[in-house]
Order: sequence, then C-alpha cells, then structure tokens
Amino acid sequence: MAASGYSDLREKLKSMTPHRDDCKNKYVDRTSNGSAKGRKRKYRESDDDEYGHSDDSAELREQEARQVKSSIQQRSIFTPEECARIEEKIDEVVAKGEAGHYREHTVDRAPLRNKYFFGEGYTYGAQLEKRGPGQERLYRKGEVDEIPSWVHELVIKRLVSNGVIPEGFVNSAVINDYQPGGCIVSHVDPLHIFARPIVSVSFFSDSALCFGCRFQFKPIRVSEPVFVLPVKRGSVTVLSGYAADDITHCIRPQDIKERRAVIILRKTRPDAPRLDSERPLRSSPTGRPAPLKAKRSHRKADPDAAHRPRVLEMDKEENRHPSFSHHRHHSITSENYWRRDQDNKHRESSGRKIKMRRH
Repeated sequence: MAASGYSDLREKLKSMTPHRDDCKNKYVDRTSNGSAKGRKRKYRESDDDEYGHSDDSAELREQEARQVKSSIQQRSIFTPEECARIEEKIDEVVAKGEAGHYREHTVDRAPLRNKYFFGEGYTYGAQLEKRGPGQERLYRKGEVDEIPSWVHELVIKRLVSNGVIPEGFVNSAVINDYQPGGCIVSHVDPLHIFARPIVSVSFFSDSALCFGCRFQFKPIRVSEPVFVLPVKRGSVTVLSGYAADDITHCIRPQDIKERRAVIILRKTRPDAPRLDSERPLRSSPTGRPAPLKAKRSHRKADPDAAHRPRVLEMDKEENRHPSFSHHRHHSITSENYWRRDQDNKHRESSGRKIKMRRH
C-alpha cells in the first residue's frame, strides 16, 4: 500500500470513486443547516458495507437490539415432565383438528404450520379484505372453540402462580404447530386487537425468535435480524414495550429444525373491532328503492367475455377523443398487453382478424 501512496485501503477506495463523496456532499449542502434529511440519507447509504458508514449502521442496530432485549422477559417454568404432558395434549388438539371436530375458524392451515384459535380468533394476512396493519378483525363470538380446560389447568394456572400474568388476564389462546422448515413472517401482534404483554410458551424442541427481519419470497429469503432470542423447550417468553410494539418479530425457516409448538396467551382489548357490529344496522333512507340483486346465469362462463365490452368501450372513447390518446397510453398499458395477447389467440384459434388500435 505504501508503494502506491496510500496508507489506508479506505483512502484508495475513495480516490477510485470520487463521484460518490461529491454526490453525498451536494445532497447534504442542499439541506438547510445540514438538517436531519442529510443525516437520514447518510444512514440509508450505510446499508452498503463497502463504503464509509457501516460503523454508524452497526451502532444503530446494536442500540435497537438493546431496546428489544430490555423489553423481553424469559423464564424456565415447565419441567421436562410437564412439557411431555402438555405435548400429549397438543397432539390431541391436532388429532381433533384432522378429524374435523372443531369449528370452522378454529383451525387455520398453512404450509408447514397450523394455527388453532381458542377463545378468540381474528382475521389476518390474506384473509383481510383490505391489507395492512389495523385492518385485522376479531371473529364473531362463538366462531372459534373455547379455550380447552387443560390449557387453563396445565399452562395458565402455572403462569399465574409464578406471577407472569394476573388471574383472569387470558381470553385468547393460540397453538402454533410448526413442522421442520415452517415459519411465520415478520409481524407485530395487532395493537388494536390485543393488550400487552404477549405471552408464549414453547414445546417439543428449541428454536429462536427473531426481531427486525425482512422476508422475500420465491425462493424464501430472510434478512439478517436485529436481535435473535433463543427459545428453549418449556421456556416462557413475555413481550412488552419496544419488543411488542415497535419492531416486528418472526420465526425463520432455518430456526425450525424439528417439530415445534408454541402456545400464545393474550388478552383482547374491550374495544377491539369484530367482523360484525353489535349495533343495529342503519335503515335505508325513506323512498330509496332496495338495490337489485344480480341474477345468476347457468351458462358456462367464458373467461374472456367480461373483458371484451370494456375493451370495446375504451376503443370508442379513444376514437371520440383522439387528442387524449397520447395521455391514456401509459394508464392502460396493461390493457394493451391483454388486447394484443387476445388478438393473437383469436387469430390462432379461429382465423378471425380483429382490428385493434396501435399505440
């Protein structure tokens, strides 16, 4: 390095890419008084470990990890013998689910992971009509089975006697049963549904709970976690504060090496929204006719038929207003692809040519 005139590899890298520093300096100079915007951009660029701010990023991650760790309590309460007895009961739940003895919304199946809702269940993920945090809803009363008596006797009472939760706290118990390679994606238990803390007890095998991961799919990939919490068989994990509310948690596929089950014990908020409201439905305004119901046809459905009228109307509209055609081009690009594809299909199948506008 001395022969080339550089005593530090970082100096050589900077000299090889001077435009990078110039770009960052220009960005900071455009902000007022070196404002927080400049610092925020600087932090975002620190994700690239080859360049100058990886130390800042690592320090922030360590700070966040300390916040997560400080808001988690973990205790070993259940003996191996007690675990074995509870695991037999979990097997009975699985058998009853397979036999169809539970209500419709008690059992929720996913690849390599089944959920069993007791006491209270709620919609989440793909079940939501509108995606996103805050859209989750409790099921109607009675749509999931009651909490089994053995959960009260063998699990909840032990936690109450050990001061983990107050008596009467739990009204929702969920059993997650994971097969090797199973996972649950990063999430925060819905704040508008569940009070804090969130209590979970692990069975069958050891695993880990990860915080601050990002999932990608096809194939599934998980980013480096901010904090990894080892979870032993028979251990009780209590999430509150930062760990429960301000950062996501997940189970990664690589952390489920053997079958693992967890019993999650929570309390729903009294004002948590449900799929139906207990308030009476609003009556229709006077004089407004009732909406007509669409009639069902017994003819076989043609998957292309629903699109054709809309495509033809779009052609007519463009012919009426040719001056708008340029502006509409970008907004209906996907329609153009569909129309070209359909054009090719019709030509191949029937030889009939359809005149289409070119854009």
